[in-house]
Amino acid sequence: MTSFKKSDLNFSVVERFFRYVIVDTQSDSSSLTHPSTPKQKNLGKILVNELLEIGVTDAHIDQFGYVYATIPANTTRPNVPIICFCSHMDTSPDCSGLDVKPIIHENYQGQDLILPDDATQILRMAEHPDLKNQIGNDIITASGTTLLGADNKAGVAEIMDACYHWMNHPEIKHGTIKILFTPDEEIGRGVDKVDIEKLGAYAAYTIDGESAGTMENETFSADGLKLTINGISAHPGFAKGKMQSAIKIAGAIVASLPHQLSPEGTSGKQGFVHPVAIEGNVEQAIVEFIVRDFDDNLLVQHAGVIKQTTETILSNYPNATYTIEVNAQYRNMKQVLNEHPAIVDNAMEAIKRAGMEPRLRSIRGGTDGSRLSFMGLPCPNIFAGEHAFHGKQEWVSVQDMQKAVETILHLGEVWEGASPNPPR
Repeated sequence: MTSFKKSDLNFSVVERFFRYVIVDTQSDSSSLTHPSTPKQKNLGKILVNELLEIGVTDAHIDQFGYVYATIPANTTRPNVPIICFCSHMDTSPDCSGLDVKPIIHENYQGQDLILPDDATQILRMAEHPDLKNQIGNDIITASGTTLLGADNKAGVAEIMDACYHWMNHPEIKHGTIKILFTPDEEIGRGVDKVDIEKLGAYAAYTIDGESAGTMENETFSADGLKLTINGISAHPGFAKGKMQSAIKIAGAIVASLPHQLSPEGTSGKQGFVHPVAIEGNVEQAIVEFIVRDFDDNLLVQHAGVIKQTTETILSNYPNATYTIEVNAQYRNMKQVLNEHPAIVDNAMEAIKRAGMEPRLRSIRGGTDGSRLSFMGLPCPNIFAGEHAFHGKQEWVSVQDMQKAVETILHLGEVWEGASPNPPR
């Protein structure tokens, strides 16, 4: 069933991870360039050099900051489907990624983990319940003033370690494997410039999930909504009966949205509307929303709540007007993956072979795989072990990263032994 044991592997994933997290790769949603920040290419160049050093001869970074590479097949079986592994190099704009200082807390025994550079940053098991599964493991955090960057440099390091083992362990059989590292995933542009034809893959897997043993085959569907309020400006000294402030109207609309349709009022499979930016003046104000749900029909209904709330508030401002612009961002990848069950089934088998009980989950967010799936490359999301992403208490365990490497290697073997050319 498998040609290797964990004891056969000399893991390099932690050393790689430490090298990668100290490179600042924060993306910037206000930028119009590709990638949004040139510094993301700094990590891309490091990855290319490391791939070339281990013998991956076609590794390269393109003008947009994407890293491509090919692990040649070492199997004699014909027609093994080409699969791709993908992680993103950028870190979230929500928290600084400059001068990250990774720390290993060895042999965790359930105690509070106080981060040394800011003693107010404390990882408590009550607030991070997945720590219950980490007793005896080694926990990696940042020092308290930055995020760690496990989202998604844990996935990058895991794929890179798997590449090292593929190139140095010919007994681990696999077909042709494509590697893709993307910029700008955190700002929703992770696959804007990806070359699907260059990959030429049958299926892909992002390595960007949370708890060990989990796999996500379902994401939110997502829209962006822009609400523009056109008010009536007047000199404030002579405004009685004339002024209709777009700022106050926008504030009233946001305040009137139902709590049960907010991120802080929802969980599980419940969708939400969320104002993410407000700007303007008395004459015009713009509110930007993200709208999320697993069901596309409910996505439309949620946008309708914003429209209805706006019209209710504007009934008190007869001279003010509004416009709403809705832009599709990504869709629930399960719509595509349901048509290709082998892609999910093979990953579940790989998780089993790595000694874990596989668990399918839905993610209250999106991944590069959400959009790749609708670009013709079905792409579920496999765990990377990252937790508490986008904040100073982000963490990952050494053992979970090693399990992710094992899973990736097993998945290559599962596809190598599967029936050729499963239907698409």
